[in-house]
Amino acid sequence: VDAARLADELRAEQEVAQGAERGRKNLDCQVKDMQTKLDEAETLAVKGGKKVTSRLEQKITDLETQFDDEQRRLVEAQKSQRRTDRRIKELTFSQEEDNKNHERMQELVDKLQSKVKNYKKQIEE
Repeated sequence: VDAARLADELRAEQEVAQGAERGRKNLDCQVKDMQTKLDEAETLAVKGGKKVTSRLEQKITDLETQFDDEQRRLVEAQKSQRRTDRRIKELTFSQEEDNKNHERMQELVDKLQSKVKNYKKQIEE
């Protein structure tokens, strides 16, 4: 009777041990699957990160190029503005000189007309 009971207990313990071993093997398989998935996810993340980094670096390069182009355009615009300002000053000065000359000429015309009138009066007398 004791032997039968011991045999039953042994069988029960062996079944429990086998169940535990199956559970451990299942968990080991799950751990391996999870580790594989984690490795794949890390690899994809690294690749994705490299792609994002590469895209951002390209964008930075493009923006730097645009900035340099804008800087050149600004310098050219400033040069053009200085040339235009200088030309405006030259034309303003020229106009002022022309106005002065016009006034002098007008004064001369007025004097000559006055002389002509005086000569006419003298001739008539």
